Amino acid sequence: MLISKTGLPMLNRKKFIRQAALAAGALVAGPSVLQASGYFSPLKLTILHTNDTHSRLEPFPMDGGRNQGLGGIAGRAELISRIRREEEQVLLLDAGDIFQGTPYFNLYKGEPEIKAMAAMNYDACTIGNHDFDAGMENLATQLTRHANFPMLVANYDFTGTPMENKTQPYKVFKKGKLKIGVFGVSIEGRGLIPDSLFGATKYSDPVQKANETAAVLKRNEGCDMIICLSHLGNQYKESNKVSDEVLAKESENIDLVIGGHTHTFLDNPIVYKNKKGDDIIVNQVGFAGIILGRLDFEFSKFSGKKLAKNHNISVSQKTGG
Repeated sequence: MLISKTGLPMLNRKKFIRQAALAAGALVAGPSVLQASGYFSPLKLTILHTNDTHSRLEPFPMDGGRNQGLGGIAGRAELISRIRREEEQVLLLDAGDIFQGTPYFNLYKGEPEIKAMAAMNYDACTIGNHDFDAGMENLATQLTRHANFPMLVANYDFTGTPMENKTQPYKVFKKGKLKIGVFGVSIEGRGLIPDSLFGATKYSDPVQKANETAAVLKRNEGCDMIICLSHLGNQYKESNKVSDEVLAKESENIDLVIGGHTHTFLDNPIVYKNKKGDDIIVNQVGFAGIILGRLDFEFSKFSGKKLAKNHNISVSQKTGG
């Protein structure tokens, strides 16, 4: 082996000089070279979502019906737990109508539904028209006593009602290096919800409020992704009814709409163009907790954010494990 004047083996000395030169070059080139590995390792976010679960705490009975054995919070909870063990960054969201549909609601007025969502660690929900069915005071009580997640709605003003200060327009979630803004909008209550239940709630145009809120999340909060929880309904034949389709096409900064109200089973998300010509994704997964929606997004400095995979997961005691 050749020995240099420094006493180091010649081969090691050459290797040392070469590595030092590469490091110096990287420093001169700036941090972008040093952080280049980040460009090739996209950040990942898994979004799980439900809508219109309608107090379906147990699976549908085995009575020969088309939904027999499907749904139920035990199967859903196991699926959610399994996915959280597999994925590092997960958001769990609901698009409203948590209440009404089984004797559980008739007896307990939503307490077990909210407790179940709290136990599953939902991150946020929005409000549906049936969530008023036992009155605003009852909804406020259930949220205050049992919820550990926010109810988000930007286009309802509950000032002077029992629901005052029980909701918020939006929330920003930190998921690793990502900032995800989530807000909610809901349907016009007049004519749909009895006045005795909707009370003095002030309703605002959901498209206007959605764009105002999304702008705040984009410009002021610096969010990497903006999600709207919508209880407007997927599509309508009537031109005067605001739907997720209308909202998507009239939006500017929203990336994803998770919908509810019309109990629409979408095999695949719908992709629309917003007012800027950018893609906006809309998804909805039926009703009664039969399906757990899953959307896997990737974020990269080269290609931005993209939907890498969507997977509607059938929920039952069997699939839940």
